[in-house]
Amino acid sequence: MLSPLEFISRFVELMNAGGSVMWVLFVLNLFLWYGLGYRYLLLQRGTQGNVRRLIDKHLSKGEKQSMRGVLDYAVADALSAANEAKAIGADIRKHIEGALLPYYSEVNTYRILTKTIVVLAPLVGLLGTVIGMIETFDALQNSSMFSQGTSISGGISKALFTTELGLVVAVPGLIVGRAFDRKAERFELEFEQITDIIATKDAQ
Repeated sequence: MLSPLEFISRFVELMNAGGSVMWVLFVLNLFLWYGLGYRYLLLQRGTQGNVRRLIDKHLSKGEKQSMRGVLDYAVADALSAANEAKAIGADIRKHIEGALLPYYSEVNTYRILTKTIVVLAPLVGLLGTVIGMIETFDALQNSSMFSQGTSISGGISKALFTTELGLVVAVPGLIVGRAFDRKAERFELEFEQITDIIATKDAQ
């Protein structure tokens, strides 16, 4: 079993084998999973059940209702906005929509960042491969590869490291990011339901 220092040494050796582009991809991967981790923590629904039942729970328990996720906070803010609108004689629906507007933005936090990295990573990997291939054939032309005893296939395999890493970064990010996008879209539909249900209740 490798010690931590040996593991780090081999990791650095592997990264350097593909050139500086490998480190760029490594940094992109860190940003990608930071964004996905943040979205995972944020997109916690909280209390289970349909929106109507959740609203009824908040109405019956009031401030005693425990807040366990973004939907709980959205319902609480929507009910508070509805009460405020009634008190000042404002349009209830518009008041609720204004209160929920930050939630639409919140559930899509880092969505553009993760999509950009998913698209960018394979292109950066391809760029690294092209750079590596140019260096390989340039060395071949100068016969330096033969003088160093390095094979052409070895040089090409090193050049392909970056394409491999680009795909390793992009494919999981694409799958996980798409799952979070669908979850965010469901939240947006539930925010609309919250607005409709509370506005209808207060209009009756």
